[in-house]
Amino acid sequence: MAPELIRARVAELAPWFHNIRLGDVETAPDHFLGDYPRFKFEMFAHAIPADLTGKTVLDIGCNAGFYSVEMKRRGAARVVGIDSDERYLAQARLACEVLEFDGIEFRNLDVYQVAQLGERFDLVIFMGVLYHLRHPLLALDLIREHVAGDLMLFQTLQQGSTEVLDVPADYPFFEPGTTTPPAFFDAPGYPKLHFIEREFAHDWTNWWAPNTAASRAMLRAAGFTIEAQPEGDVYLCRVSEVPYAKYGPAAVYPAKGEVR
Repeated sequence: MAPELIRARVAELAPWFHNIRLGDVETAPDHFLGDYPRFKFEMFAHAIPADLTGKTVLDIGCNAGFYSVEMKRRGAARVVGIDSDERYLAQARLACEVLEFDGIEFRNLDVYQVAQLGERFDLVIFMGVLYHLRHPLLALDLIREHVAGDLMLFQTLQQGSTEVLDVPADYPFFEPGTTTPPAFFDAPGYPKLHFIEREFAHDWTNWWAPNTAASRAMLRAAGFTIEAQPEGDVYLCRVSEVPYAKYGPAAVYPAKGEVR
């Protein structure tokens, strides 16, 4: 495709959040974060298997398809990208057309609809989505229950302390002999999911900002074991047993690899 035509089609679909190089054309050369998400990817790319030959990948909240394309570059046999924004999906399809990447399927679904896919994937990419959701833990539960077959690459906006407090499995309503709430709740390393009522960075869809402890705790509670934290807000996880299944709906989660 001629550069002039690429440039015109990129302009038709502007604005772009992913800066993707399409030949001599960049889709978001003036991105406020720089060459995003490439510079971010380079900080944790080593944590993902370099060879995905024969593997299946689901990219949730795929945006313009940067990560979908990168996983295809690594040899993934099947890549599905989902997003609820038709403009992002059109951007992703254009990027694949220009880069001549076949075999990537893009569908208009949100994270709460992943059960409609009816299959599990070897690698789920769930990056830059959690903090935009009204119901973040539900999203993690649905991913674990319906589509995560083995690995999940997870990233979220984080704010607050990077400390992680080793809290007990249970503790009293009050400090012993007092009417004071347990001191754990005020500790910097206690899991906290900060609620953003209005806007963050001029974006009204930024609803939540967990601290590091909360990100880790939510992943564990949904049934993911953290295998690596290659960057401060990026986690490579593996599907595991749901640790608190006796407390709720997780009690009926299927075994690893089973599709309901």
